[in-house]
Amino acid sequence: MFSEFGQQPVSMGDLILLGPGVLCGVEPEGHVTVTTVYVDTDLAVDQFFWQYSTILHDRLDAQGLAERVYSEPAQVLRLGRDRAGMLMSWVDEMVAISVAHLYHEKFHYLLARWFDLLDVFVPFVRVTHLRPTSLQGARSRLIMPRQRNFGPLRREAVLTRDALHTAIDHPWTLAELAVRVSLSPRQLARLFTQAFGKTPSAYLVMLRVQEMARLLRETNITVESAGRRVGWRSRSRAVDAFTRHTGVSPGRYRDMRPFVADVP
Repeated sequence: MFSEFGQQPVSMGDLILLGPGVLCGVEPEGHVTVTTVYVDTDLAVDQFFWQYSTILHDRLDAQGLAERVYSEPAQVLRLGRDRAGMLMSWVDEMVAISVAHLYHEKFHYLLARWFDLLDVFVPFVRVTHLRPTSLQGARSRLIMPRQRNFGPLRREAVLTRDALHTAIDHPWTLAELAVRVSLSPRQLARLFTQAFGKTPSAYLVMLRVQEMARLLRETNITVESAGRRVGWRSRSRAVDAFTRHTGVSPGRYRDMRPFVADVP
């Protein structure tokens, strides 16, 4: 197998765990049958939130912690033949349901099989040490997952995403982002939406809301200051965007956090 873990020999009983957009190849081609299970990142984060709901403030808090805990983009999990044999029948059932397009009718059955798989291989996943912040410990409203198309990520989409993450307070325009990756604005909007489920502008709003939520949880700065730090030039713009994405106002969101002493 070839991926971001380099080149590693694999055999029956091994499971390859790949992060979003991470490519992987196998040699010799045509001699190995591989079954792939695609997991929407929003679904994974929701499950992570409920797993650690006693220490996480909310769904926005879960995103950042999950990225720190599961930091490796590619891993080879040596399950062994016996454990892999346990998975085979479940995977075959999931494949049969997928081929028959019975996603709605068999949704809960598919989800049950997915949890069965998790129960077997998650103990083998390498994670970083879980270090919750002092303010993690209450939960509020969740953000619902969205439909996502799966496939290799185009380099232009990745570069655009990285630019947004690097400077969320910058007043990005679609035209400016398109110039950076040598595409037309229309082409970039289509590629980015296919890769990440939302337009670059909507993705930027999501990043700003996540960071603004962190500031409201972990500092005592004003709502207006938090909005300006993430790139909104007016308090009303920040309040409107935050409320649309979380379902509560920034002031109400701050009231939901556990009581803390003066936080600079």
